[in-house]
Amino acid sequence: MNTSSAKERRALIMRLLEQKQEVQVSDLSRETGISEVTIRKDLTLLQSRNLLIRTRGGAMRCPVDNQNEDTPIARKRMFNFKEKERIGIEATKLIKDGDHIFLDSGTTTMEIAKHLNKFHDLHILTNAMNIATELMSYKRFEVVLLGGHVRVSSHSTVGSIAISVLRNFRQYKLFLGVDSFSLDNGISTPSMEEALLNQVMIQQAEQVIAVFDSSKFNKRSFVHIADAEEIDCIITDNAIPTGMISKLKEIGIEVRVV
Repeated sequence: MNTSSAKERRALIMRLLEQKQEVQVSDLSRETGISEVTIRKDLTLLQSRNLLIRTRGGAMRCPVDNQNEDTPIARKRMFNFKEKERIGIEATKLIKDGDHIFLDSGTTTMEIAKHLNKFHDLHILTNAMNIATELMSYKRFEVVLLGGHVRVSSHSTVGSIAISVLRNFRQYKLFLGVDSFSLDNGISTPSMEEALLNQVMIQQAEQVIAVFDSSKFNKRSFVHIADAEEIDCIITDNAIPTGMISKLKEIGIEVRVV
């Protein structure tokens, strides 16, 4: 396989590290069809972002993130980026001109923000500074960024100020990013502040659309956000666990698979 896209190649390296813990430059070169010189540059770049540790002749993964710890957004966007892009595109099919929408922080919701070219009149709320910056490039949407305390790991705002501003808005379509999901425990996250803000997002929303790749299923994080039944729709990829679609539909959740 000749993996010519630098972004795709580096994502492959991170996926292999998740599986093997340690990789060799020579193996990566054969796997991707890219020269060892280029692979070494990739590893150096990924190390500079604290995504791996260089070793003699290769690299090893950083200590595994605890499920109850917050993973930096720079690392999150390296995983399943093609799936996230397809999910983001599918999510835009639930949007129409004139809509009021909320884009939660996250790498998958960012993919929604990147694919709004066909729209001309949207009113968008977000708690993510990087998403607000992306939306500004369209120069035609009304964008409201919640204020509050800034969380560096997620580029998002949280806290009492963000919640106070959010309570002024209702009846929007919420596109919710998800860290962990299970049928028994619903949606959960490592961050108490994120959980509190997400709970208000859901309370104020007209429709709750959860957007997340299949790796988030059957997982549980430290802080509970909402029960599964509070979600109206889930958009995910086709590696969703066997039998999950029928179980979700049984409790009234629309499922869109890309």
